[in-house]
Amino acid sequence: MDYSKKQYEYALHRIEELLPLVTDDTPAGDKNAVELTIFSDVVETYEKIHYPIDKPTIGELISLSIAEKGMTQKQLAEEIGISPSRVNDYIAGRAEPTLRIARALCLVLGIAPAAMLGI
Repeated sequence: MDYSKKQYEYALHRIEELLPLVTDDTPAGDKNAVELTIFSDVVETYEKIHYPIDKPTIGELISLSIAEKGMTQKQLAEEIGISPSRVNDYIAGRAEPTLRIARALCLVLGIAPAAMLGI
């Protein structure tokens, strides 16, 4: 179902009102909890259609994972046995890692293999 912008904006407003009323201790069948769930579904559906998020590229995955791990490109290169310039090529999108290197990247950086494969 495709919701209108007006319905989306109303749902956002209503969620703001409901959030303070629903806690972890609120029963799932509570009127406010049910309403919050319904409006959250409206917002999620609208945003999937109108504000889709593209899957990250391999370069973005590597770059973000390096930052999260507090590593440098040089440290990553040493860890997986390739040159720092090759890591930079992956990040810049000038090259794609082989399956062996992709596996090593997943292991070292904690990247899900499905994400590395773009699934």
